[in-house]
Amino acid sequence: MTGRFITIEGSEGAGKTTQLAFMREFLEQSGCPVTLTREPGGTGLGEELRALLLGHRADGMALTTETLLMFAARAEHLERVIRPALAAGQWVLCDRFTDATYAYQGGGRGLPMAQIAVLENWVQGDLRPDLTLLLDLPVTVGLARAGKRGAADRFERETVDFFERVRMTYLDLARQVPERYRIIDAARSVERVRVEVKSVLAQWLERG
Repeated sequence: MTGRFITIEGSEGAGKTTQLAFMREFLEQSGCPVTLTREPGGTGLGEELRALLLGHRADGMALTTETLLMFAARAEHLERVIRPALAAGQWVLCDRFTDATYAYQGGGRGLPMAQIAVLENWVQGDLRPDLTLLLDLPVTVGLARAGKRGAADRFERETVDFFERVRMTYLDLARQVPERYRIIDAARSVERVRVEVKSVLAQWLERG
């Protein structure tokens, strides 16, 4: 039995980590074995690349380098975690995936989407998420929340305009693939967001 692949997306302060924990609990209580992971990261090498990509040791990194490192981490993640889990019948919950590359490196930084698509097809083949939850909220609200978490990482130091482009790209992606995406208003309280997340998952499970 092949498992299902669910991703959660959103920019800074959207509450992805909190909702992922609830999603895992809900799916496990529904009888679905779950592997919870994240990008960049998910493997030993991936976590090292995450530290490099999010930390400040490589401030000023070239956009091509940044994008290739994202996909290098993703290739390892797919090989070591995602594909084996799906093949074993696990449901994979992933904090960000390739849509984040389109949003951040494409929309935010201006890398041509066609270049990202080439890497996506090379690294992933025909594998795409079965369901993507987009936690959407105004940029200023998200950045205010993120600012309370501690020191800003390399992406969190970007401008408001950068994050506006990220948000618009996410919403464009959701409009392009409505059968996969579910947009959730993440500006509301954690509890209200959780109720909608539960509703989306319950309806999706009923569809089989």
